[in-house]
Amino acid sequence: MLVFVVFPIGLIVYYSFKDTQGNFTLLNYTEFFGKTYMWMTFYSFWYAFLVTLVCLMLSYPLAFIISRSKYKEILLLLIILPTWINILLKTYAFIGLFGKHGAINSFLEFIGIGTQNLLFNSFGFIFVASYIFLPFMLLPIYNSVAGINKNFIDASYDLGADLKTTFTKIILPLSIEGVKTGIQVTFIPALSIFMITRLIAGNKIINLGTAIEEHFLVTQNVGLGSTIAVFLIIVMGVIMVLTNNKNRIGVKK
Repeated sequence: MLVFVVFPIGLIVYYSFKDTQGNFTLLNYTEFFGKTYMWMTFYSFWYAFLVTLVCLMLSYPLAFIISRSKYKEILLLLIILPTWINILLKTYAFIGLFGKHGAINSFLEFIGIGTQNLLFNSFGFIFVASYIFLPFMLLPIYNSVAGINKNFIDASYDLGADLKTTFTKIILPLSIEGVKTGIQVTFIPALSIFMITRLIAGNKIINLGTAIEEHFLVTQNVGLGSTIAVFLIIVMGVIMVLTNNKNRIGVKK
């Protein structure tokens, strides 16, 4: 923990107080909390929220379908398999699929819709990011809903509860821990991902992860890049505290 966690974080904090000449300064934090980076922070949170929301809306019903299916092992394997493939390879695959002469546009041409601009925009970024993070949202939710005793749901209906009441009083409380874990492992990496913004969004979406990469590898402004990294570490810590799964939530009366 000291070597692989504490020391690297301490090093990032140390460099966040250094300028390009190696002098101690607070200008990095002053610049970061200026208008430009605050807008970038807002857009980073916005797109991370959208990706997390899309993953949640797809994962929750899908988790129930899989948990009730007799082919659940095969379905889970099909969902897990893409996570074994390098993210860079999957991103390049979508460049081919979404390209002007790619498979998706060829199909759209075939059905009469015509060629669409699927790359270098917000749609392409959200679609590809949601595809990549979907298994990380789905698996924790699946573990939660698969463990729900079906007798609780049947008893709720027998006692006169409708679908909405059963969901809010039985299903959601018993699966909320999986939802919180899914949000944590999806929102945090989506907040700082930069590879997809480069390749799919064509730098039309600039988030904090892209800014860190830019400062470390291009502008060589390690201090400002470290400052952004410190901010992200703090945000990630806050998110982990808010989605803490220490207390299990049972069925509410």
